Amino acid sequence: MAAATKVAGNGLFPSNSRPRLFPSNYAPRFLAMAPQKKVNKYDSKWKKEWFGAGLFYEGREEVEVDVFKKLEKRKVLSSVEKAGLLSKAEEFGVTLSSIEKLGLLSKAEDLGLLSLLEKAVDTSPAALASTALPLLVAAVLVVVVIPDDSTALVAVQALIGGLLAVGGVGLFVGSLLVEGLQEAD
Repeated sequence: MAAATKVAGNGLFPSNSRPRLFPSNYAPRFLAMAPQKKVNKYDSKWKKEWFGAGLFYEGREEVEVDVFKKLEKRKVLSSVEKAGLLSKAEEFGVTLSSIEKLGLLSKAEDLGLLSLLEKAVDTSPAALASTALPLLVAAVLVVVVIPDDSTALVAVQALIGGLLAVGGVGLFVGSLLVEGLQEAD
């Protein structure tokens, strides 16, 4: 007899039940950060064997990003000039001659920072943001787990937590910058 009763409303809940999560005039919007699409690639070195994936394999779409053209198109240098950032940097003692005296450019070359930057621009912004989250969680865990019993432990807590937090925030901000550089024109 219960199956014969008519259910009003949207068919899932009777009309006298609690309100719906999404009212009928509002449709939920789902976003996904996936700039690289999965594609089938041709494997030119493939030969028929009793094992292996086959002639085609699943790969990712290659995203070519020309950073200098993107920066030129967005007029970043003129924006830096108009904002007066170079004169503010000079007020803080950061000049081209001080960078030259410290040898920062040669140290950046020796450490491979330019190639690291190039690789970071080619990676997915979602991967960078996803890497930032565990670092931020680890920074909070360091503060919670390491006891505050002595000054040395507090210093270790601050040092490790600070480094993890700076790394996480840096990766997150980097993901936003990379997303801005990779967005479609």
